[in-house]
Amino acid sequence: MSGPVLVTGGAGYVGAEVVSALLGAGREVRILDSLLHGQDELARQLEGEGAELIVGDVRDDEKRRAAVEGAGAIVHLAAIVGDPACARDPELAREVNVEATRSLIADAEAAGVEHFIFASTCSNYGRMADPEVAIDEEAPLAPVSLYAEQKVEIEKMLLSRNGAKPAATCLRFATVYGVAPRMRFDLTVNEFTRELWADRDLEVFGEQFWRPYVHARDAAKGVVTALDAGVDEVGGDVFNVGHSDENYRKLDLVEVMSKEIPTGRVSYVHRDEDPRDYKVSFEKIRERLGYVPDMRVPDGVREIVEGLDAESFGDPFSPSHTNTP
Repeated sequence: MSGPVLVTGGAGYVGAEVVSALLGAGREVRILDSLLHGQDELARQLEGEGAELIVGDVRDDEKRRAAVEGAGAIVHLAAIVGDPACARDPELAREVNVEATRSLIADAEAAGVEHFIFASTCSNYGRMADPEVAIDEEAPLAPVSLYAEQKVEIEKMLLSRNGAKPAATCLRFATVYGVAPRMRFDLTVNEFTRELWADRDLEVFGEQFWRPYVHARDAAKGVVTALDAGVDEVGGDVFNVGHSDENYRKLDLVEVMSKEIPTGRVSYVHRDEDPRDYKVSFEKIRERLGYVPDMRVPDGVREIVEGLDAESFGDPFSPSHTNTP
């Protein structure tokens, strides 16, 4: 593959880990990021490590085309991420997650980009008829949130292009957790850990519903694995990214955390109407690409607690640590 890897959202929670992993593997990397969450210092740090930095919004035609020009591959992470952020501003979510993504794909096609890695989500599966049975990439998609609906829309468009360049690979990430350069505390594992560490009262809704989880560094490892595999192996395909042992209910997460954190109090509010409930199989990416995550949720909890104890995140309750400040 000739040309740099363009990482949109490369200074984000997962994006910064992707950029660091690619640089560590000797890849040439270009970042396009609007620095929406104040990641100026992080972006400059990545630039200092060797990444080319373009500060700009993926909706900006000029900046986007400049970023795409000459790229050999694109890892598209830039998005309004998560259900709360999309629900708060549906029009913005549509502009960024759908319209700008379509424009990016068109630019990539015009520029002769070889490989397009699309960051999608296991939320696309919605609520399964039998959540006790782990579902794979062939399962029907039943998105129940705007965020997942938009991811499904782009997936379908990418996978219906009948071999057109760039070849597309869709990665359906499990719910991400763990310490990362752009730290987030609005994700389940991270938030629960922070609340218990701070000796707060934690109210847990829908404790009986299943979700899969993956560490931010392992999400980045999944991206690198797909890029290294190349278009002949993964072009036009979909992979769940995570580990089959990392499916948890929220009550399971609390049990894990209680072994690591002696403080905090937990109460459960039973809720039947949460439509998302799914266990996911990650055997395809393991068997086909040899991908196995390095971290597990207990490791991530310990890592977060160590960071909190060391005051590594500044104020852990700062709005800068959330996508909906």
